[in-house]
Amino acid sequence: QVQLVESGGGLVQAGGSLRLSCAASGRTFSTYAMGWFRQAPGKERKFVTAISGNGGSTYYADSVKGRFTISRDNAKNTVYLQMNSLKPEDTAVYYCAADSRTLQIRFRPYEYDIWGQGTQVTVSS
Repeated sequence: QVQLVESGGGLVQAGGSLRLSCAASGRTFSTYAMGWFRQAPGKERKFVTAISGNGGSTYYADSVKGRFTISRDNAKNTVYLQMNSLKPEDTAVYYCAADSRTLQIRFRPYEYDIWGQGTQVTVSS
């Protein structure tokens, strides 16, 4: 079973950048589509971006398109989320997730079966 560990969160001023990492254990990582979600206090968990197993396909929520970039290095079993031009509304706990069942890019939290513990991103104005 793959386990996921996020890192790279922190406090940044508006307009700044952060890079999140999601390290995965397990030899089947490269076959899994991976996603990033975020959850602000009192709100539901929302889709941010996702990437296919070979990295050839990516999808982004409209709210982050052009500012965030998802990538993966299957040799390192790691997925990255580069976040630029951060805004206060990007403040949330960010989670990476893997779909080990369909191996397809998914957009809803319930469609992912493996989750990391989350990392806090706070953007000050």
